[in-house]
Formats: sequence, C-alpha cells, structure tokens
Amino acid sequence: MNKRHIYHIGILVGSLWVLYSCAVDKYIPDNEQLYTGAEVTIEKDSVSNEIEDLPEIQTTLEGVLKPEPNTSILGLRPGLHYYYKAQSKEKPGFILRWLNKKYGEEPVYASDVDLTTTENLIKNRLENRGFFQSQISSSLTTNDTTQRGSASYSVKLSTPYTMVNYKLDKDSFPVYEAIKSTMNRPFLREGIRFDLDRMKAERERIDFLLKRKGYYNFNSDFLIFEADTNVYDNKSFDLYLTFKDNVPAKAKIPYKLRQIYVYPNSSASDKEVVYDTVTINNIHFLQDTLYFKPKLLAPYILFKDGQYYNPERSSNTSRRLGSIGNYKFVNIRYKEIDSLQTDSLAYLDTHIYLSPLNKQAVRAELQGVSKSNGFTGPNLALTYSNRNIFKGGEILKISGKVGYETQIASGQDAGLTSTLLGLQADFIYPRMLFPMDLNAKFSYSIPKTTISVAGNYLSRGDLYTLTSANTSFGYTWNANKYVTHTLKPIDISYLKLGNTTEEFEAILDENAYLRRSFEQQFIPGINYQFIYNEMGVSRKKTTFYTEFGFDTAGNTLGLFGNGNSENPDTFLGLEYAQYARFEADLRMHYNIDRKNMIAMRLYGGYGLPYGNSDILPFTKQFFSGGPYSVRAFRIRSLGPGSYNPDYDYDNATASDNTSYFDQSGDIKLEANIEYRYPIFSYLKGAVFADAGNVWLKNDNEALPGGKFSSNFLNEIGVGIGTGLRIDIQSFVIRFDLATPIKKPYYGDNDWNAEFKTFVFNFAIGYPF
Repeated sequence: MNKRHIYHIGILVGSLWVLYSCAVDKYIPDNEQLYTGAEVTIEKDSVSNEIEDLPEIQTTLEGVLKPEPNTSILGLRPGLHYYYKAQSKEKPGFILRWLNKKYGEEPVYASDVDLTTTENLIKNRLENRGFFQSQISSSLTTNDTTQRGSASYSVKLSTPYTMVNYKLDKDSFPVYEAIKSTMNRPFLREGIRFDLDRMKAERERIDFLLKRKGYYNFNSDFLIFEADTNVYDNKSFDLYLTFKDNVPAKAKIPYKLRQIYVYPNSSASDKEVVYDTVTINNIHFLQDTLYFKPKLLAPYILFKDGQYYNPERSSNTSRRLGSIGNYKFVNIRYKEIDSLQTDSLAYLDTHIYLSPLNKQAVRAELQGVSKSNGFTGPNLALTYSNRNIFKGGEILKISGKVGYETQIASGQDAGLTSTLLGLQADFIYPRMLFPMDLNAKFSYSIPKTTISVAGNYLSRGDLYTLTSANTSFGYTWNANKYVTHTLKPIDISYLKLGNTTEEFEAILDENAYLRRSFEQQFIPGINYQFIYNEMGVSRKKTTFYTEFGFDTAGNTLGLFGNGNSENPDTFLGLEYAQYARFEADLRMHYNIDRKNMIAMRLYGGYGLPYGNSDILPFTKQFFSGGPYSVRAFRIRSLGPGSYNPDYDYDNATASDNTSYFDQSGDIKLEANIEYRYPIFSYLKGAVFADAGNVWLKNDNEALPGGKFSSNFLNEIGVGIGTGLRIDIQSFVIRFDLATPIKKPYYGDNDWNAEFKTFVFNFAIGYPF
C-alpha cells in the first residue's frame, strides 16, 4: 500500500465522517445548540501550587459536571443519530426501532445546562476537602453557526483548613478503650487538610478493627466527627471523635463464641431431620447419615469456643470450606444469646450450613476448531466427576477427548490430517498429603493434592504417530487472594514416536535437531509455578498479573550417571532428558475508565539443556505465533531467529508452500499492547501490536539464522491488527485480524509496509 493509496483512503474516510456529522446537524432545532460538554479550570496561584493532590481534586470536580453530553466516537454521535432518525419517521422500521431502543440517546442541548446547580456541586466537593469560601465562576458559550454549546467553570481555591489535634471524647463504656487502642496509626494526623473522605475512611478503619475485637453489633455510622475552630485565629481546627446519640448498648460490648454447630449435608428440609452428633475439638457436627467425615472437615474450620467474634476468621472459614469443591453454598449464621448478656460481654452461637453439589456429574463439550495453520475440524471432550468419593471431599475426574483436523491448504500441504485421542484421570485430595501434617501451617487456604495420570495418541496423517503418557503428583494452594503456588515434585512424561513414513524420515535426516528432540523419550521432572494476580480482584486503576515458572528434569537420575549428549545415560532402558527451563509472564491492565483499557504483556522464556541433552525435548520447546502470541503470524510459524520456512536455502529460491512442521526454539521473547474499547453492549473492539520470536541456543544447519545472537532485536517479528470481542459475563469469543509489518527473515530491511498478508484468528478468551 503506497502513499497515494493511503491518501485516497484518507479522503474517503474524511468525506464519510463529514456526511455522517451533517446527518445529525440537520435535526437540531433552530433555537437550540447541541451541548458538547464542560471543562473546569483551577487557577494557578500560591495556594493551588502547594496542593499535592491537585490532579485528584481536578478529577473529582470533573465528575460533578452536569449534564453529560451525548456519547461521541471520533466526533460522531451514533446514539443521537439513531434517536433523531427514529423520531423523524412516522413508522420507523424494525431495525431502526431496535437501534434506537438499544443505543439511542435523547439530545442534550445547551439550554439543559444549569450553571448554578453545578457551581453548588463544585462548592460542596471543595468544602469536603477543606476549601471553604472558594471562588467559583461559570459561563455558557454558544455558537449559532455550528449549533454547538459548551460550559466552563473557573475555581480559585481558598486557603484550606488544617488539623491541629485529633482527640477521642471519653466515656465509661469499655468500647472507648478499644477505640483508643486503634488510634495509634490513624488516617488523620496533625497538619492534614480537612478532608471528609479521610474521616469516612477513619470510621471504616475503626469499625474494621473493632469487629476483629469482637464488637459484633458495632457500625461505623455510630461514630461522628466534630470540628472546633473557635480556639484558633487562623484556618486551623481540632477534631473530636465521639458517638452519636441513642447508640444501642449492645453495639458497645464485645461478643465471644459459645457453641459451634456444623451441618455438613444441609438442605431446605433440615428442620424435620433427626441428627447424629459428633463432637471434635468442641465443634458439633450434625448429620442424619455420614456425608463428610467430621475429623477431615474440622481442620477447615477456624472457630473455637471462647474466641472473640472476628469477621475475618469467618470469611477465611467460609473460603476454606468453599475451596473443597464439594459445596455450592457455605452459609455461616450467628445467634445472639441474650440470656447470658451482661454489661461488658455477650455470646454468640455459630451455625455453619453446607449445601453439597451433586455427587456425580457428566459434562460434554463439542468444539469446532479452526487454527491459524490451516487445520480445522471437530473436537469432542467428555468429563465425568465424582465428588466426595471417600467422604473426605475427594474428587475423581476422568476426561476423554477425541479430535479430527484436516489442513485446508494448497500445494504439498493439501490433505494433511491430524487425529487426537486422549484420556486423563485426576484424583484431587483437598488436603496436603505429606509425611508430616502441615495443613495447620496454612491459614488462608489448605493446599490441594492432585494425582494425575494421562495418555494421548496423536496421528499426523501419513507422516508419524506420537504416543505420550504422563503422571504427576503435586500441590496447589493460595497464599492470599492474589498469590497462588503450584508445586509438582513428581512430573514424569514418556513420549514415543512411531509409524514414521519415508517422507518424515527424510525430514528427520535433514534436520538432526528435530530428530534429536524426539529421541529423548523419558522426562522425569520437577516444576514450580508462582502467580500473582490482581486482575478481577482489585479495583485499582492499574492492575498487574505476574507468573513465574521453573521446570527441571533429570536431576535426581543424573546423580547416578555421568552421561552426555553423545553418550547419554538411560533409565529402565530409556534415554532421559536433562534440562532447566524458566519462563516469566508479566501483564498490566490500565483502566482509562470503566469501559476503556490498555493491556500490556511481556513474556520471556529460556531453556538450558545439559548432561544427557543438547536440546530441549520437543514438548518443552518454545513456540511463537498464533491467537495468544504474535497474531500476525500463523500459529507456531514464527522463527527461530531469521529462519524463513518458505525459502529454499539450497537453491536460493522462495517457496509458496506453507510450513507444516512447528517451528520452535530454546529462547522466547514477546511483547504485546492492546487498546480495548466498547462498541455496543456486549460487543467490544480492540487495536493491537504484537512483537516477538523464538531462538535456538546452538547452531542448527537445518535452521539457518535460528541461533540467538547480539542481533536479536533485528529478528523480532512485529504485527498490528484489530479485533472484535463478544464479551458476555466474562465469556469471550474473540476475532482478530492482523498483518505483519516486520518479518524477521527479511534482514535489516525487513519492515513490510505493503500489508500483503492478513492472518485471521478465532479464539476463546482474551489473549492476555
């Protein structure tokens, strides 16, 4: 695409934009001006220059500007357009009626603006932050020619009031001593500006700490602040914290837990059930028949008789019980024991109702798969689950899958097929299986132990078959609401390449690297994964996701041998792999507002073969390209390095045939950035840029240019694109169209500005 084409496209887009804008303007009444919004300006002077949180104050004031103008997208107002069109027709069509009902917006005119009301709102927000008697002026500007109007507000801040002392009014109730003990690190300190939000936060902080001390009926609304400015001549004040009038007496006394009752098999008809009761550690388990063994359920419960009420302990217990995976509802109720209430202490009985999920379940998934490498076909997956199989919360899952894909391509790749058969069994034990009992060491959540056995059979047309088996033993636990750990001290894989054809053997003969990656059939490994995830949990403007993984194989067996890649050791007659593999995935989401977001990602991976191995096993290598990677390149088709799979290096000629075999490497680097924005309702849009590649640690004659070198930055593949997402309650169907603008195998002049190649990606979920 040359500059002339870009110029013509720009003229066309500009013309359409002008026509669309005029389509709205012709409906505006002659005596009205379309309201385009307002701005608020804080004058720069000696006062405002000393305010550290001035940008935050500016944002707060902008939030009260009313009314909001009609939604504008690149200067266009589609919602207003649908409204005007529907109102202009006596009988609008079905589509126009639907568009108006769904997205139409009534026009907002300059005459709708009430400057005085908005000035009062600005004044209120400033006073909440200590700026009393600030000067506010406003104006409304209209243009009869363009039929547009806007408002502007100017603010001159007054000198703010600052606090000298923060004191607690004394009273005879013991709660005052408890409140006093919480004030060693308050939000309110000497010298701060009067700030209503800080006072509200201080009340919530005290309420939170008092609840942890047993004050079951306490509420932050019972507290009130009083400011005294009479003792000072300047703009200073003393702040007093006290109780409101008529606060209930029971809000000022702590509560202790008395009896604790657990119903492991609760249902709506429990009132007519006769229970058998088992007591363990003074916790009473009530069941009509044995559903869950009390001694196995007791460690999940953090309550003990005689403890002070603590909502944090309650939420931790609820989360721990819910994490077992056997219950759909966990309901904790407290009953006040009025007969034992005194002036200084009261008691609660605790009732924990657990509603089980169905014991057995079967789930079937039928998928239509279309991959970027041209393979398409159906996949069927069946999963059988048996919960609480030994009455201790254990879960058995058996999954089977079958898939068939064929490559829709031309030339030598036409007719290639792939058949996959798989079977996996997972036994999930909701406790940590270990020679020592370590479950009590975990307060946030008890680790789960997972034992897995899996087998897969893959047939790649008339080329080869690959049989694999895997067994693993490991633990997963949450350290807090952000951090998850996964440790697999045992992870053993076995691979066997079979039924290779002459065509495939010829390829292996030409590529010793590829043959070697299939030869190491036995992979005894240990792996660990750390995840820190704020996304979906935190309401911060900027949230982070961090994942680190470490995978090593052959260390234990290597202690008993001294093999190398030319003369490798074996175990039970099988050559085993030795390597260390690291990967890091860093993501950031910046929320511009509630609907617009910028998402960024950095990924790095490094594999180090040693001892028996001079390369990583094929299943442990890194790949680049595809719907969750660099989307402008087909799946697993990027790299390694500057290697070009469509170039005949022996004859120095280019080829039109696509590469069938996955291109892999020992090193991987990727970076992505994506702007996500709303279109209508569940339909979202995105524009993005991806960059990355994989490299080999050592030279490979069959993959020239694949080795990692100091020139790696010039070998980064870069693509740009746009996409649509159908996002329905976090279930996302994604369509991306991307084009490469820099191909690694074009050398130093590898920027491709002609946009000849477009890659379509279909996927489930966001890429990062």
